[in-house]
Amino acid sequence: MFVRLLPLLLTLCAGSAPAEIYTYIDSQGNRVFTDQHRAGAKAVPLPPVNRLSLTPASPPPAPTAPTKPKVQPIVHYQMLRILVPDPDATIRSTEGNLIVSVTSEPGLMPSHAYRLLLDGKPTAAPGSSPVFALNNIDRGSHQLAVEILDEQGRIVERTANQPFHMVRISLAQKRQANPCQLADYGQRPECPLADKPVEESSSILPFL
Repeated sequence: MFVRLLPLLLTLCAGSAPAEIYTYIDSQGNRVFTDQHRAGAKAVPLPPVNRLSLTPASPPPAPTAPTKPKVQPIVHYQMLRILVPDPDATIRSTEGNLIVSVTSEPGLMPSHAYRLLLDGKPTAAPGSSPVFALNNIDRGSHQLAVEILDEQGRIVERTANQPFHMVRISLAQKRQANPCQLADYGQRPECPLADKPVEESSSILPFL
């Protein structure tokens, strides 16, 4: 039975469309399958044939390289310098305070910022103001420098280090250099009212 069935199955696999299959019982009592119709044979219902496409699958798309963010070119300034204090200036302050002002040519661009450095360290966050107020600077010599940063934090311009000298005068030294007068008490920090001498009251003896 299987010998007779094998050629039939090969024929079905090679054909482009399914053929009609019939079955019957032969004289020896065996069931026979054939594609030839004969008297007493019954048609065998067949399931639909699945067809496979021979078109090769398209290759997967090549991975695209990540796009790099555009880096803006650095715009340079013609001039950047510290206006106040002067180079190698001596600053006299009891509290160690100092006002620093800077300028640039052209003026600061909208996306840029100034940053002041004292002895190589930033004194505050970058900003657009060209004036910086420093407080409680130690006695001795120091270095000032100013930078211009762009929106990406890159240094666009930087000045050379500019020295200055802080002299912190005590109140006693101020009084010694400029003695307090009666009108100075309560007006000058080194001349507090508590130290004001008591005025001598003049007594007028009655004329007898």
